[in-house]
Amino acid sequence: MSTKITTQAPPAIDVARAWQALSEVLDPEVPVLSVLELGIVRGVTVDAGAVQVTVTPTYCACPATEAIQDSIRAALLAAGASSVSVDLQYAPAWTTDWIAPAAAAKLRVYGIAPPHCVASSDEPDPTTRPLRFHPQRLHCPRCSSTDTEQLSGFGSTACKALYRCLACREPFEYFKPI
Repeated sequence: MSTKITTQAPPAIDVARAWQALSEVLDPEVPVLSVLELGIVRGVTVDAGAVQVTVTPTYCACPATEAIQDSIRAALLAAGASSVSVDLQYAPAWTTDWIAPAAAAKLRVYGIAPPHCVASSDEPDPTTRPLRFHPQRLHCPRCSSTDTEQLSGFGSTACKALYRCLACREPFEYFKPI
C-alpha cells in the first residue's frame, strides 16, 4: 500500500499579496514594527511571479539592511513569488516622517519614545494616551513624565538615543527624528 503525499503550492503572487506578506516582515532592531510601518518599503512590482521591492534603509550604513533584505525575500518566496529582488534606494533619504502614525503608538507601548511625538497628559493610562507633536518636551514612554534627561546621543542603534526618566527612574530609548 502506497501513500501519496501532495503539497499545495501557494497561490500565484500579486501586488496585494506581496504587500500583505511585507506587512508581516518585522524590523530586526525594532521588532514591534513591520518594514511597512517603518516606512522603508518604497515600492513593489510583480511581473509573472517575480517580485521587485524597493527599500530605502533608515541609514546608508544600517547594519540591519542585509537581514531586512533576507527577511523580505523569504516572506515573498513563502507567499508564492517565483523570484525576489530587493533594490536599495538611497534618494530621497529615509525620514522618520515615513513612520506610520499607528507605529508611533506601538513604539511607545514597546518602551521607545517615538520621533516627533509625545504623549498627551490628558489620559491617565500612558499606553493609551494620544500622541501629539511637541519636540521640546520628550515624554517618558512608561509614565509620560516630561522630567527626562538624555544619557547618550546613541542607544542600542545609531537611530536611537538613550534617555532616563527622572520621575519613574526608568531608562528608555528615543527614536531620533531624521
